[in-house]
Amino acid sequence: MENLEAKDQERRESELAELHSLEQKFLSAQQWKTDYRANAKWERYLSCDGSPDPTVLQEINTFMSLWREDRNEDIQLVMEKGEQVLNLIEKLQFLLLDTPPNEITEKETVQYQESILELQNLLHQKYNGATEHLLKCQSVPKLEVLDSEELTQRSKDNVEEPEEEKKTDREEPSMPAEEEICSDERKSASSFKENSSSIAGINEAEEKTEKKSEILDVPSQVQDPLRQEKTNEKEEAITDDNVVDLQQFVPVGGVYHIDALQLPPQVKQIKDWNMVELLDVGLEAYPYPPEEAEEAAYPPIHISLRLSDHVMYFEDPVIARWDPAGQQWRTDGISNVTYKNQEKSITFEMDAFYTIALLQDAHCNMLYRAWELRPTGVDEALLRVTTVFATVQIQIKGHQCMLSSVVVEEKHVLSHVTGKWTSPLDLRAVLKKAGVNIFPGEYSYKYVSVNKKAPLAEVRAYQQMALVASAFAFAWSKWNLEAGQEKVVFKVSEHIKADSVEDKDWSLYMFNGQKAQKLKITETSEAFSEELEEDTEFHSTLYHMLKDFASKEAIDKVEAASFLFIDVVYQLLLAMRVLTYS
Repeated sequence: MENLEAKDQERRESELAELHSLEQKFLSAQQWKTDYRANAKWERYLSCDGSPDPTVLQEINTFMSLWREDRNEDIQLVMEKGEQVLNLIEKLQFLLLDTPPNEITEKETVQYQESILELQNLLHQKYNGATEHLLKCQSVPKLEVLDSEELTQRSKDNVEEPEEEKKTDREEPSMPAEEEICSDERKSASSFKENSSSIAGINEAEEKTEKKSEILDVPSQVQDPLRQEKTNEKEEAITDDNVVDLQQFVPVGGVYHIDALQLPPQVKQIKDWNMVELLDVGLEAYPYPPEEAEEAAYPPIHISLRLSDHVMYFEDPVIARWDPAGQQWRTDGISNVTYKNQEKSITFEMDAFYTIALLQDAHCNMLYRAWELRPTGVDEALLRVTTVFATVQIQIKGHQCMLSSVVVEEKHVLSHVTGKWTSPLDLRAVLKKAGVNIFPGEYSYKYVSVNKKAPLAEVRAYQQMALVASAFAFAWSKWNLEAGQEKVVFKVSEHIKADSVEDKDWSLYMFNGQKAQKLKITETSEAFSEELEEDTEFHSTLYHMLKDFASKEAIDKVEAASFLFIDVVYQLLLAMRVLTYS
């Protein structure tokens, strides 16, 4: 052992120099992304497609001012304009996530966040205006005259008052709950994107708290991926059991604005004239229960929602209401929750009308049961992660990645987001939005019993795994749990062909960031041991350790691998943190 240690020290300097030469590919990738962002900005400037540049404050303010002044409240036109607004919001959100700190000032960050909130508020106002317009041009059915006892019973069944909008559940969660008339028109009105402001009763929109948490989450992890290892945390503990911890729970499926609305003045026909009273107040909420009402006279509001097929709920959702005064999500005021998984529906009762969200534990898919990364072609690879509930497969090719499948209980789900090439950042956003969160956050270690690993060992392992991912397959090993905090253990196999890896082809390697070794034990051994495989040595890098047993073809593939491919592999491994959260 002393001789092996001495030999390792003798060649350490030369091996680190050779590794440093390979690691220049990471710098090349960073420069490529910087140039790509600059070129995209220039292309946006040259496009002159009529849409504003959301990063230019004057342009975005002019765009919002012109739409505020536009009095056309036709529902279809508002929906079309709303799509444009949603695209602008998405561009700003992506810029906040994708731009490194040295390329964006604090002033620009604040500007982009404020523009997002202003665009969201404007969109909400426009949908409210279009709703009011729709309710005043359309005829309404006559209400039945009921005695007080019958009315009370009807209100218990349908939560219906003579002056308020009737709440009914539809096929889509964003469906407005208005009168039963003109259902086809309402169906078309419900087709706008999730996370937008809806038309009336049940809306999907972004709340400030939700969006701020999304905007600030990823950059902190990318810039300092192991920040959770720090001990000097300055955070306030939540002492109220009814307040939702947004580090543990995340809204899935959008935010629902549930309101009862006063019916606006209706059109009256006088000879050849259509006349309607104009009010400046806009849509007015119907107070329920009224302040002077007795509790017994006003039963709780019964809500039934048909959940979207575009999101996954792996556990019964937690329903929370938004508290504007405290600027927090709360679970009190909501009762009798029934979730039907097969029917994808949920029913519950509220003591008043609230903005609500369906929350899911952000860590329900952690820890991972297994993971595997294997090359499938030139600058191509497949990353598979198996959780308690799902198996997620991600294809990597060049500078992009693609969600190839999400399998839950042997069924393929979320087909609307599979098969689309995108960036790692976009893929992460899409999966988290769909409820499949396999990306630990800054404070995830507090909610998951993790196998804590030293930052040096973990990050360098991801870097060097990415450098050789074009010719070597990597996979989960149960012995990683036994290796302690300072070392990581994983399975490795040279893999030139695109087929799957046989069990007999795997070997176990241990790495602490500064020393790599091949282990004598196998995955089926009875106990963990750090004993070296016979006739093997130590190496300063994982690359040189693998090089001892690799074919010339494999090493040639490693040296010729695209820096963009290497960077994408590294981004995904770092985002999933498979060596800690497995």
